[in-house]
Amino acid sequence: MKTVVIDIDKVYVPSKARKALNAARVDTLAEDILENGQKSPIQVRLGQDRYVLIEGLHRLEAVRALGEMSIEAVIVQARRH
Repeated sequence: MKTVVIDIDKVYVPSKARKALNAARVDTLAEDILENGQKSPIQVRLGQDRYVLIEGLHRLEAVRALGEMSIEAVIVQARRH
């Protein structure tokens, strides 16, 4: 899978995922990313005029908290049921 850099503002986080957000974990990750860089890309799928977050909510919010405008991501295919 190829890692790409996308604008954070174009990432939509489903409300169900937002409920799992842990502020302490975001703070810890932000410190680690500041010191060591982003180690793992988030996973998104293409939506209409945006990306939909699949995995990596805490990484996304940590990078956003650091004031970054973009994040490394892997674009995955939507699961078909």
